[in-house]
Amino acid sequence: MGIGAPPSTVWPMTDDAPTEAGAAASNLMNRLRGRAPRITPHPGPVGPEQNVGSSKSGALRAAIFGMNDGLVSNLSLICGVAGSGVAGKVVVIAGFAGLLAGSFSMAAGEYVSMKVQREVFEQLIHKEAHEIATQPEEEQRELARIYEKKGIDPAIAEQISVALMQDPEVALQTHAREELGIDMEEGLGSPWAAAGSSFVMFSIGAAVPLLPFLFTSGGSAVAVSAGLSAVTLFAVGGAMTILTGRRVLFSGARMLAIGAVAAAITYWVGSLVGGVVG
Repeated sequence: MGIGAPPSTVWPMTDDAPTEAGAAASNLMNRLRGRAPRITPHPGPVGPEQNVGSSKSGALRAAIFGMNDGLVSNLSLICGVAGSGVAGKVVVIAGFAGLLAGSFSMAAGEYVSMKVQREVFEQLIHKEAHEIATQPEEEQRELARIYEKKGIDPAIAEQISVALMQDPEVALQTHAREELGIDMEEGLGSPWAAAGSSFVMFSIGAAVPLLPFLFTSGGSAVAVSAGLSAVTLFAVGGAMTILTGRRVLFSGARMLAIGAVAAAITYWVGSLVGGVVG
């Protein structure tokens, strides 16, 4: 039912509606491709509607990328040290040092990042609330202009903005979403949750390539560590599809390739350094 229309009035539906909708979607995709070459829609078809809230979760993002960072960084470190030809206990010490240093560094970085982001958002929301309370007419006109830029008829945009401004809480939520890109219903994210998940998942990821060296050493330990890490890298890459929506095979293979290249380079550099120093 159209906004501002009598209750008995409904928008007309025609047989051409599906065709018009398809043409509109095609035009939108072409505009997206032309406006920002780096941002391209998925080729489709797509699965069920994505949970946007989970994609924006700081804790979930920190957990997935913390696992990935721990795995790749410690695998590279261990391969580099093992490639130098040192004793197995040296590799274990280096691996544990990398695990602890990386875990605390990742946790601290995530906490500071999320804390600052939350404080910035809180300040913006506070400022917006003050403007709504002291300049309601100007904020109403600003909201109407936002809807007009989205293609809504000026008269309807005016009605929508006036209706939304009647309730201060609704007005603040709407301005935060439309002006600032902040969905207040989803929350601003917890710095402690992001830091904790990052610490735990980095530690788990960093422990994967280290485990074989606790039971064996030499070339066999390197081979087992590489194989175990390869499987985990593919699994982590596949898990990233929760955030990206990409195909599991593509995402997993990409992460595996990145980790393999990083480990191979550091192993080669470690071998060179070990040959020169040793």
